[in-house]
Parts: sequence; structure tokens; C-alpha cells
Amino acid sequence: MTDFFKRRLATSSMLALGVAAAIGMSATAASAQTVADIKKKGELTVGMLVDFPPYGIMSSSNQPDGYDADVARLLAKDLGVNVKLVPVTGPNRIPFLLTNKVDVLVASLAVTPERAKQVQFSQPYAAATIVVYGSKKANVKAAPELKGVRVGVARASTQDIALTAVAPEGTEIRRFDDDASAMQALMSGQVDAIGCSTTVAAQIEKRVPANTFENKFVLRQQVMGIAMRPGQAELQKAVDDFVARNKANGELNKLYRKWLETDMPAMSGS
Repeated sequence: MTDFFKRRLATSSMLALGVAAAIGMSATAASAQTVADIKKKGELTVGMLVDFPPYGIMSSSNQPDGYDADVARLLAKDLGVNVKLVPVTGPNRIPFLLTNKVDVLVASLAVTPERAKQVQFSQPYAAATIVVYGSKKANVKAAPELKGVRVGVARASTQDIALTAVAPEGTEIRRFDDDASAMQALMSGQVDAIGCSTTVAAQIEKRVPANTFENKFVLRQQVMGIAMRPGQAELQKAVDDFVARNKANGELNKLYRKWLETDMPAMSGS
């Protein structure tokens, strides 16, 4: 069992410093284009979120960790190279990939038709349920009841897109740089609810008095894929083979149970 639930989430300011430092270190790194290039380089550079527990966090030693980090380590091991984990944010993760700052993204990136026009996705390696989560005092059970409600989301995230699509006119959507900032806004009363994954909601539950917040309604179910730049058919095949093989042998399920304390759900494309 991981000691994840004994760890405290890093504060937003520490997270920002960690991301800034990682960006500085990775800005000059050349990004590999093929499997052979990665093996020649001897290192797989992976972009990942560190504010999306338990998929991505900063560990007690201020290093990227979580389910995504373990998947990235397993992928690098499969390729026979070292791994370099580069913290990214929701808004900059695809730009980091497309500008060659990282080789791939294992960054809780939901597979959507819009994103599939920008990047290549592997078959799903993880899944998440996105909900509107807010004060028990707020009488919100469905999207039409969000009128006049202040709702926070991480900017450019799947929850931002899903919420924007269903929120009625008069909903006050407040966009933050990351999930950690949205969480802080909810707990400090700046917003009445947030759009987030059920795993993020579970972490908030552990930090506030009982019966403070609750899941209001489901925004969407989503699967996540490892993302690569367009035109990398060989690399995509290698990553797809990695995902399929480690689903079949149970290794991904072990990591899923380690971090999410449940079995990996069935996913389309599995």
C-alpha cells in the first residue's frame, strides 16, 4: 500500500516553483522522434501533471510521483532507457509536446476528438470520472441549476470544456491555472463548486470537516491516453504494445490499485 494518503498535497506556490524549475531544465532538451532516437538518447522525457492526485503529485521529497509517474517509469523500463519526468500544467502540456520539450505525455490527458486533431493517442491507460463538486448547502443536482453559482475549473482542462458545454447562462465560471488552485478556491469560499475528478474530490474530503462538500452530478466519464506528436506511427505502435501487454499481464492494474485503491475499469479500446 502506498503512503500517498499520508502525504500532504504541495501548496500551489511550491508547485509553481517546481514547475518553473522543471521547465527551465527541460527547455533545451532535444526531443526524440523515433524509438531508435529514444534508445540512442538513453532517456525518455515525459511530461506529466503534478497537481492531479493520485495520477500526478509532488512527493514528500518534492519529486513528481503518482500513477502517471509510475506508468512513465514502466514505459521507460520497457524501452530500456532512463526516464526524465517534466512537470507540466493543463494549458501547456500539449504545447510542450508539440514544441519538442518532451518526448511523450503521460499527463492524464483525456482522449477527445478535438485533442486527437493535435496529438496521437495511445489506447487508454487510465480512466476518470469528472464531477461538479461543491458545498452541501448549494442546491445543485443538475447543470440547469448552476445559474448564479460560482464554479471553478482548471483552465483548458476536460472539466473546463465539459462544464462550459452544459452551464446555463448566468453561471459564473472561474478558471484557475491548475486543480490545486481550484481546490484552494473552493476550500476558501471563493467559489461554490468546482469541476474536478472524483479522486481530487476525495482528497478535499480528507482536508475539510465531514459533510462540507459533496458530488453534485457527473460531468463526464473519460479515458486517458499517452500522447505523442502526429506522424509518429512507429512510436505509437510501441506505446500501444506497451499498454496492451501491461494490461494483459496485470502490471498496470497493480499500479492502479496502488494509487487509486481499486481495479482498473474496463475502457473502450482496451
